[in-house]
Formats: sequence, C-alpha cells, structure tokens
Amino acid sequence: MSTAREQPIFSTRAHVFQIDPATKRNWIPAGKHALTVSYFYDATRNVYRIISIGGAKAIINSTVTPNMTFTKTSQKFGQWADSRANTVYGLGFASEQHLTQFAEKFQEVKEAARLAKEKSQDGGELTSPALGLSAHQVPPNPLVSANGPPSDEKLFRSQSAEAPGPAERERLKKMLSEGSVGEVQWEAEFFALQDSNNKLASALREANAAAAQWRQQLEAQRAEAERLRQRVAELEAQAATEATPVCEEGTGQSLEQLESLVQTKDQEIQTLKTQAGGPREVPDTVEWEETLQKVQGLETRNVELEHQLRVTEQSLEEARAEKEQARAEVARAAQLLDVRLFELSELREGLARLAEGAP
Repeated sequence: MSTAREQPIFSTRAHVFQIDPATKRNWIPAGKHALTVSYFYDATRNVYRIISIGGAKAIINSTVTPNMTFTKTSQKFGQWADSRANTVYGLGFASEQHLTQFAEKFQEVKEAARLAKEKSQDGGELTSPALGLSAHQVPPNPLVSANGPPSDEKLFRSQSAEAPGPAERERLKKMLSEGSVGEVQWEAEFFALQDSNNKLASALREANAAAAQWRQQLEAQRAEAERLRQRVAELEAQAATEATPVCEEGTGQSLEQLESLVQTKDQEIQTLKTQAGGPREVPDTVEWEETLQKVQGLETRNVELEHQLRVTEQSLEEARAEKEQARAEVARAAQLLDVRLFELSELREGLARLAEGAP
C-alpha cells in the first residue's frame, strides 16, 4: 500500500484490547501504553479500514463493513466485532469525549462503506467517497510509513467485505454478550485504578513530607524544652547559692539587725542632741564639734543602712520575680510539648489509616 492510494482520515490514541480466543470472555491488552488508532480510506478500492500499529506489526487491521456495530460499554470503552479476523476489538480512551468522537467517526465510515457497496453493485462511481472525511488533515501515522513498501503491502493487503452468515452472526453476538456482561468493565476499573494509584502515591508523598516536617518540629520542641529545663535548673541553682542565703535565710536577720542598729543610732543621736542642747556651765568647743561630727557620721551611716536595706529588699523581689518567670516558661514549654506530642500522635494514626487503606 502506498500513502498516495490509502490515506488516514482520522486518528486518535487509545489502549487496544482483543478478546481472549480461548475463553471468549477476558480482554487481552495489546500493550502497556496507548497506541495510535486511525481510520484509513483506500480511494482505489473504496475500502475503509481501522488500523493500529504496535512496533513492527499491525495490532488492528479491520475493514469496516456496513454490518459492523461499534458498542459503547462504558464511559471510556467501546468495542466492535470483526468476523473476518474472528475476534472482537476493544478500545479504552482517556476521556468520554475521545470515545464519542471515535464512535461518531465509526458511524460515518460505516455509512460511507454502505454507500460505496451499493454504488459498486449498481456500477456507479463514487465522486465523494469519504463523505467529507478526507478533509480532516490528520497527519499520517509514522509507524505505518516507516515500515517501507514490502511490509506495507503485506500489512494492508486487500480483504473482502462480505457480510457474515446467520450462524456467524449468532456466534459473534454470543461472544459480545459474554465479553460485555462479565469482563467489559475491566478497562474502566483499570483506568480508575491508575488514577487512584496516582492519587494515592501523591498523598503518600505529601504525608511523608508532612511527617518529616513534624519530626523536625518535634525535635526542635524537644531541644527547646531541654534548654528551658537547663535554664530552670541554672536559675534554681543560682537562687540556692545567692538569693537563698542572702535574701531568704539571712534577710530576716539582716533586717532585724539593721532596724535594731538604726534604732540604736537614733537613740544615740537623740542623746547627743539632748546633751548638746542642754545647759552647760563651761562650753567646750572641741567637744561640741566632735559631738556634731559623731551625729553627722551616725546620720550618714543611718542613710547608708537604709539604702542597703532597700537594695536588699529589691534584690529579693527581683530574685523571686525571676524565679516565677522561669517557672512560667517551664510550664508553657511543657504545655507546648504536650500539644506537639498530641499532634504527632494524630499524624501517626492518620498515616497508619492511610497505609491500611492502600491497595
């Protein structure tokens, strides 16, 4: 066959199946991938054929006759019987739209084959044999033109389009019925399983990525909790070594001593003031100045002691506030750690359920 004599008028891609000749029930896939399926028109012999090439051989080489019927068995699968090849072909499409286009083209080609047969019987001549189908400008199948003239002649050899007899038609109807009722939904399940597997693989990848992210966050939270525990331990140790002996245990005694010392000094000041202000028969300037100096020194010491008392009280309050803050931080860290552990547990349960639901 030469491309000038036989040209493709429509092409699409589909998964090709053939009925099992042994059981007449199961479908046998022609390959793992979709193949190009084309309608060809031979202008010299007025013959229409459905051809699909897989590798170096023809998977489908079916001459369309007026007696053929293309049956849609699901939203994406269709089939037809070829009595000459003594088999049933099935096509699984990627979408319902592709199936509809192929079925409509089958009807057009079937009608064109019927007209061609009638006119050939009447001795007429076809002036527009393809009913306008040759104007689709579909590029020729590279698998067909790449095999060379010898194999093309062998592949596209002329075959008769005679109608099958009644017994043959009954046998084909029975074969179609058996293949359709029990096994024809296999192709739909096959494509559905492919989509489900792709979605499941994507979900597993996302779950693994989320699990890895949660693990990183959990490790970070554990490190943060450990750091807070160390900080609390340091603060408690510091409070035990510094604040406790100075501010907690000795603060009461220091305050009592300072208050007692202040009272003593106040009494001495009052006594000196009384002595200084009392009548003296013979005032001594030197003793007066010394007394004033002592009074001033005592007042200065009193101010210093009061300042020291305030500083000690302030240090005690700061130590207590820092300790309370550290305890609050530890409590928040522990609460956050509990939340993260709960979320991680939920994530693990979700992954387990997802793994159990995987086929």
